[in-house]
Formats: sequence, structure tokens, C-alpha cells
Amino acid sequence: MIEYKETDIQWLGSIPSSWELKKIKYVLRERIEKNNPVRTSFILSLTAKQGVIPYDEKEGGGNKPKEDVSAYRLAYPGDIVMNSMNILSGSVGLSNYFGCVSPVYYMLRPKDEADDVRFFNYIFQTTMFQRSLFGLGNGILIKESGNGKLNTIRMRIPMDKFGGLYIPIAPREEQHAISDYLDGKCAEIDSLISNIQREIDTLEAYKKSVISESVTKGLDLNAELKDSGIFYMGPINSLWGISKIGYTCTKLTRAFNPEDMAVVCSNKGKVLPRDENATGKMVSEDNAMQGIIKGDIAIHGMDTWHGAIALSDMDGKITRVVHVCDSSEDKRYIVYYMQYLAFQGVYKLISNGVRGNTSDFRSWEKVKDIYIPLPPKSEQERICNYLDDVCQEVDLAIEKKQEQLDILETYKKTIIYEYVTGKKGVPVNA
Repeated sequence: MIEYKETDIQWLGSIPSSWELKKIKYVLRERIEKNNPVRTSFILSLTAKQGVIPYDEKEGGGNKPKEDVSAYRLAYPGDIVMNSMNILSGSVGLSNYFGCVSPVYYMLRPKDEADDVRFFNYIFQTTMFQRSLFGLGNGILIKESGNGKLNTIRMRIPMDKFGGLYIPIAPREEQHAISDYLDGKCAEIDSLISNIQREIDTLEAYKKSVISESVTKGLDLNAELKDSGIFYMGPINSLWGISKIGYTCTKLTRAFNPEDMAVVCSNKGKVLPRDENATGKMVSEDNAMQGIIKGDIAIHGMDTWHGAIALSDMDGKITRVVHVCDSSEDKRYIVYYMQYLAFQGVYKLISNGVRGNTSDFRSWEKVKDIYIPLPPKSEQERICNYLDDVCQEVDLAIEKKQEQLDILETYKKTIIYEYVTGKKGVPVNA
């Protein structure tokens, strides 16, 4: 039977009596080693989902790395790497590489080599610890992400504040046993997560392929094709015409009431309510908003590349970065086609985005020059009815898979917390 003692730390609660409670700065030291003169040009990145990885393997968007890496810091295998601005959202990981990282990253490793660095990394992975950091940051930033969620990010947690936090310290033999056990359990969970994610990716790929085929060739598999003459459009149904978004869509400027619901255009191809509890610099105020109603086309001027194009099914107000449009064509077809261009990576090719993986279509003059194949309106309706049915079925399947992922992620966080805080002991036969 394990005996416990209270810590009076809200996120931690009680810990085994044989464990100690120490400030981070007394057990971990910060590595501050500049890449000047340049020792490596191998740039590392860090995400909550992927951990510490080579920059080239980073998923999604991000700032382009600087060509001059002399201002970067060095990270070594065995360093705990954390983003001082995103620790709250889980940007902490254990490096397996020697490389250079942004100056906003902290590198930590145990002062005593007998301590197990994995044990401390697991502590920092827990949601409870991350939530305990609220209030430590210098300023708050609310950022609207591509999927419509508003993420709260601290504007850098200073190391002197972070180092003053207390964490549980298990005896070294227990540190190793806990770390070994969690390595094994997390690997099992990660394998399940990877399998489910592959299934989701397959469903997403199928959905994209169906949309792509339908909006360029139609539903008749035997239809004759012709060269569109547009490099990003490719062969299209020989009976269709070609137009431009500017000829098929009309940009609107709708009025709104301040009390109208604020909405966002997400990269899932949906117009969604914005979190009304969110405040901050990146949340548009009313002087930067416009009205939108059910049936309007929404084209996000910055997240176009990510598929943030949608047909609104609600009324509200939305940032002016989004183009709100009407069309005499089947508006669902316009949206499906513009999403298809996002799947093909077209927007990044015909844009001047300033970030590493983005597009900039804030100017309507650029949007309206995008070419679009145009079937007869009756055929547009048939195509869209078919796509609505297929996409709904696929989206439901993906939603169920995503629920499984969420359960596994929560379970993983829970077992990490239970073992690094001593709430559970490592099984004797583990």
C-alpha cells in the first residue's frame, strides 16, 4: 500500500511519501547554446501533435524558417524542447536530434545525469500541468485557427517563472521504471492512434477524389473530355464551358447588427459559430466585420489553401478577410470546385502568401480571376446532390473515427498523469 502526502498544489494533489517536491530550476538546467558560429543548418520544429521533428516533416502551415540560422539555438538528443509561447497548448517534446531551433524555444535537461529525462518530459506532457501555467505568460493572444477554433496562447512564459514551479520527483529507480512503463503503454496507444488516423486519411482522400472527379468531369464516367487549357484545371467534360469566379460570383457587402452571432469560415468547409467567450488581439472587432446570411458563399482570403471555402447555413457576422459572395449558379458547385483547387494545392501556386504553407487572396481582384469549369445548371444540381450524399456519409464515418481518437488521446494523457504523479504504481510484472 502506497502512503501519500499532500502537496497543496492544485494540479498535483497528493504524491507518494517517498517522493520529493522540488522547483524545476533545482532539477533541470537550461541549455542556452547559440548556433554562432554556425554548427548546423539542420532546422528542427516542435508541435504538440508531432513532437520534435525535422522542420521539413512539419504538418500544416507555419512561418518560413530564417535563411540565417546563426541566431538559432542548438538542441541535442535528450533535450526537453519547449516552445515558450505555446507550452500551454502542449508544445513540449523530447529531442532525438542534434539541430537548431528558434530562439523562442527552451532546451532543458537534468542537472544530475542519474535522473531520467523522460520522467520530466512526461510531467510536462500532462494536461493538468499545462493548465497550471495559466497566468504565467506575459500577455494573451487569441488566435483563430484554420479549423475555426480559437486557441489561447501565452506570449512567452519566462524561464524564471517556469523554473520556480514545483514538480514531483520520484526516486531514480522509480523514474526509470515509470518512464519505461509509459514508453511501452504510449507506444501501444500511439499505434492504435496511427491506425485510426490512417483510416481517417483514407476516407478524406476518397472524399477529395470524388469531389475532384465530379467537378471536372461530371457523373458520366464515359463522358468525352477536352483539354481546358488551364494548367490547374486539366481535362474537363467536353460539353462544359469555362468561366471565371468573377463572372459567376458577386462579392457582397452586408450590414450586420453588433449583437449578431460571430461566425468563422473553417478549413473543414463549414461556417461555424465563433467562441463568444474568446477575447484578444486576433479576434476581429465589429469595425472589421461584415454580415453573412444563410446561403452565402464564404471564401477565406488567407486560409483558401486549406479549404476554408464554405456555403453558410447560418446568419451572423464574419471577418472582412472572408469574401462573402452570391451566385446565380448552383452555389454548392462553386464551393465544391474551389475546395477541389485547395486539394490540388493550386492556391499556393497562384498566390504570394508570406508564410511557409499558405495563400493570400484577401484581394477580390485575385479571387475573381480564378478559372472554373461550368456545366449546365441542371447538371450542377445533379453533381451537387450526389456530392452532398457522399460527403455526408464520409463525414459521419470520419466523425466516429475522430471520437475514437479523442478517447485514446484522453486515455494517454490520463495514464501519464497517474504514473508521473504517483497516483498509480508501476505493475510489478511490467
